[in-house]
Amino acid sequence: MGEELYSIGKVEEICKITKKALRYYDKMGILSPDKVADESGYRYYSKKNLLSVPVIKYYKQSGFKLEEMRSFLKGTTYEFVDKSFRNKIDELKELEREINLKIRSIKDWHDLIIEAQMVLENNICDVTIKYIDNRNLIFLDQDFKYDYMDSIINIEFNNYIDRIDNAITGPVIIRFPSFEDKINGKCTRVTIMQETILRCREEECIQFGGWIAASCYHIGTHETIDETYKKIKEWTKKHGYICSDESYERYVTDYWTTKNTDKFVTEIFIKISRKNK
Repeated sequence: MGEELYSIGKVEEICKITKKALRYYDKMGILSPDKVADESGYRYYSKKNLLSVPVIKYYKQSGFKLEEMRSFLKGTTYEFVDKSFRNKIDELKELEREINLKIRSIKDWHDLIIEAQMVLENNICDVTIKYIDNRNLIFLDQDFKYDYMDSIINIEFNNYIDRIDNAITGPVIIRFPSFEDKINGKCTRVTIMQETILRCREEECIQFGGWIAASCYHIGTHETIDETYKKIKEWTKKHGYICSDESYERYVTDYWTTKNTDKFVTEIFIKISRKNK
């Protein structure tokens, strides 16, 4: 009595795998039927052959392509399997790195959108005192021509990031050496800064934070941002603080996120100290 054979429909039912997949596996030389009826062309599989299906599913779960499975299923040496598995582990680690980078990028961007929504919904535009955490940012010194879109979506800066094989995340921050010159239209040079996902070399970084600042959100177009600077100046004078020369603009939402300039949210920082009494 010969071994029991199962029709392709029965294999589909038993192994929870579609007829289409079984036909494709046959075409790729991964799993072929034990018998094909001459007249009808029906495919039949032995129980031993069916046991290849869980193995195929496990290889697929592990990230192997059908072409890569062929040698394993036909039988090969441990040395070949060892090398193939090591290569697959390296490949998946690189894929994991890329996926984690994408997750970090989109999460940080999403956090900025939530921050902007909170600022807009609650009309948060009062001056506050804030400690700015100390951290290192990638930077690039550039000419400034009061073209905010060109500075924030910055081709030169992005090309620089590509050249050093890094990736950026979070808000663009621009440092102005003198906020007085900036609001008077006399600023010609700025420093563009942003956080990196990958570690960067010491010479590529600039220190940001580690000081107390007067902080205020500016809602709306960048063309009216001077009004918020004047608000900060008046507030610090009234409360007995001295402003340093430099200022920072942190672009929470801008041209990267929306074309509606009325929905732009920018946070301004100016370093401050107490007046001597």
